[in-house]
Amino acid sequence: MAESQETGSSEGTHAADTYPRKILEYMEGFLISKTVFSSCELGVFDVLLASERPLSAEEISQAIGASLDGTQRLLAACSGLQLLNTHQDNGQVFYSNTEQARVYLTRSSPVSLYQSIQYSSRTIYLCWHYLTDAVREGRNQYEKAFGVTSNDLFQALYRSDEEMLKFMQLMNSIWNICGKDVVTAFDLSPFKIICDLGGCSGALAKQCTSAYPECSVTIFDLPKVVHTSRKHFVTEADQRISFHEGDFFKDPLPKADLYILARILHDWTDERCIELLSRVYKACKPGGAVFLVEALLNEDGSGPVTVQLYSLNMLVQTEGKERTAAQYAALLAAVGFTDIQHRLTGKIYDAVLGHKEI
Repeated sequence: MAESQETGSSEGTHAADTYPRKILEYMEGFLISKTVFSSCELGVFDVLLASERPLSAEEISQAIGASLDGTQRLLAACSGLQLLNTHQDNGQVFYSNTEQARVYLTRSSPVSLYQSIQYSSRTIYLCWHYLTDAVREGRNQYEKAFGVTSNDLFQALYRSDEEMLKFMQLMNSIWNICGKDVVTAFDLSPFKIICDLGGCSGALAKQCTSAYPECSVTIFDLPKVVHTSRKHFVTEADQRISFHEGDFFKDPLPKADLYILARILHDWTDERCIELLSRVYKACKPGGAVFLVEALLNEDGSGPVTVQLYSLNMLVQTEGKERTAAQYAALLAAVGFTDIQHRLTGKIYDAVLGHKEI
């Protein structure tokens, strides 16, 4: 019997034993990330965009101030990753950006991921060095990674003005790409007065005012975040966006028809989520609603793998975790919200909407 079972699975077992392709891909995945990180940091894609013509490795190495040998290897890797096109001319290789690289990896693009990549490289990547410790200890690793206490989560996240700006640029780039999909997942047009709790750079607020011309949005965030947002992200042209300074765990919340919590609850434990949602429910006008934007796990926790990895990132960086739609619904119901629904966008982030009865 045992022999029969072994024979029946021998082909798959033999293939797995002779070449563990998937395992090798996982082992070396960080090499791809760092290749992208370094190419952006060195300005490879920006140089090619500015040139308006394919460039040789020699020209690129001079423009970015790097060694020719190192540049050649980096360009070859980017070509293999389909981030750069190659062109042959008289036996010499020239490089140009692919369309994806031009749109998402150059700093000047309106939907650039450059700042998000820099944050991943300089902050998240360093935290993940301590993933083993995070799993063992069940807590974030800011103290080991950066030498700052993690007792106050956002004191750690915003440990310097430079780090705070990097985080805000990260969120700005994410909402420039995903914001429209989440704010239109439900029809939010009945809600005229909106409060975006932890609204950061204002990128999602801009998506709201663009999708719903009759609404106004108040960004509620810490004073130093509000100051930075006014200085770098929200201009006087954004007339339907205003600011309210405060700590959403401590200070009174502005009255609104709709409260947006975009990538907020995943930072916190269930107990802290209940604490915050209770404050939102009390401030919310009758007939109003709360709108969550989160990366949703499958109900059985089986995926998507991106969200499973995000949940590990929450362990390394915050107090929270990613959750299923049912788990978010339970948090909302616990404080009184009803008629709770969720919508999948097919992209990174999804939407959950809960109502306060009239």
